[in-house]
Amino acid sequence: MTQKRDELIRRIQKLVKQNQELIDQNEKLHKAIDELTAQNELLKRRPAAVGEGGSGEADQQVRKFKMATVLFANIEGFYKLTGEMDSQSLMDQLDAVLIGFNQILKKYKIHKIKTIGDTYMAAGGIPEKNITNPIQVVMAALEMQAYLSDQSPGDDKKIWNMSLGIHTGPVTANISGKKKISYDLKGDTVNIAHRVQGVGESGKILISVMTYELIKEFFVCEYYGKLPVKYKGDLEIFEVTGLRPEFSINGEGKVPNENFDIKFKLIQFTDLQEIVLDKLERELPSYLYYHNVKHTVDVVTEVELIGWAEGLEDEDILILKTAGLFHDAGHTVSYDDHEYQGTLMARAYLPEYGYTEEEIERVCDVIMATKMPPKPKNLLQRIICDADLDYLGRSDMIPVSNTLYKELKEQEKIGTLNDWNKLQVKFISGHQYFTKTAQSLREVNKQKQIERIRELIEDE
Repeated sequence: MTQKRDELIRRIQKLVKQNQELIDQNEKLHKAIDELTAQNELLKRRPAAVGEGGSGEADQQVRKFKMATVLFANIEGFYKLTGEMDSQSLMDQLDAVLIGFNQILKKYKIHKIKTIGDTYMAAGGIPEKNITNPIQVVMAALEMQAYLSDQSPGDDKKIWNMSLGIHTGPVTANISGKKKISYDLKGDTVNIAHRVQGVGESGKILISVMTYELIKEFFVCEYYGKLPVKYKGDLEIFEVTGLRPEFSINGEGKVPNENFDIKFKLIQFTDLQEIVLDKLERELPSYLYYHNVKHTVDVVTEVELIGWAEGLEDEDILILKTAGLFHDAGHTVSYDDHEYQGTLMARAYLPEYGYTEEEIERVCDVIMATKMPPKPKNLLQRIICDADLDYLGRSDMIPVSNTLYKELKEQEKIGTLNDWNKLQVKFISGHQYFTKTAQSLREVNKQKQIERIRELIEDE
């Protein structure tokens, strides 16, 4: 019992920290939007440069990516060629392999950088940044390795083999082209990835310790050795041998299973959250003093906390967090039917992040459960209803409720503050928390709030 309580306390502390980080991140995004808007206005007023737009080629741009994962693959086999072999047939076979690799990269949203002879270079995390790119690149490497093996004859006649090196870190990209955009990556991350590939034996996937720390939860990795790096000391290298048994079908370490999919989406949720919160920051009406970005962050944090305390598994936590993220996003479209509008946004966004139709339906059902008055039908719906009205049992209930009054007043949906306080007493007196967790954490304080608000009501 004590161990379970300590674990819950640690999770609460982690969630509080994440909550504050998200608030800080949103403030930075808001400032960045203002700066970009100002820069855009300057660009609109800037005279066109000589030849700009005339050649059909865009000027070269430079972008920096804080976290990209670079892959180098060296396809070996040319040195085995003999006079009896049909060189054209082998080249055709190599071309087919490269086409197969391109398809694998597309599947995992990895960008092919270039092919130089028998060296193949790609990178995850560009041009669109994402937190999951180390996992996706390693998954692609395993699939590339399996694909190459499938394309070759038996071991006694095997021509093609491959060594792969992977490293994660910041990169600088020189971007050129207009119709077909190309990325020329520079920096230590590129050089280290190339060197990691160079020290590996045929058939091995080697990763740096930086990549290892980001993917070790999903993959079986074995220590391989150290790579001396100028000015940085020795860099630890690991070999990836496959998926962990608990994340692969039949425990064989080859094909990811449902557990992998859920765990991956929980990590990927950070990317989805950043995009949706950025949209809310830009598009929510100015009169939303309560239903703002902070409220969305609070609900996402609270559903996870209550979900853990109620003993939910990862899949249900994912559904809850996603529903919490979208439950008020519909305010960017409409106030009165924002729940329904939020489900439309969820249906538009979630397929891009790999959510199944069943998962999307569950998310939408949970979102609609927050429509007032709440009438939850299952545990997940009860949890989000409690999270949505968590403030009723918090010490800051009155100042928070005043922001809701201000929001309604500006839309002429409520009368005086005295009318609002009377309505609050009636609403809170009839309200109930649905989960044992919320009842134990908030119910006592909620009763105290009723007395505090009654003291504010003026006799008429």
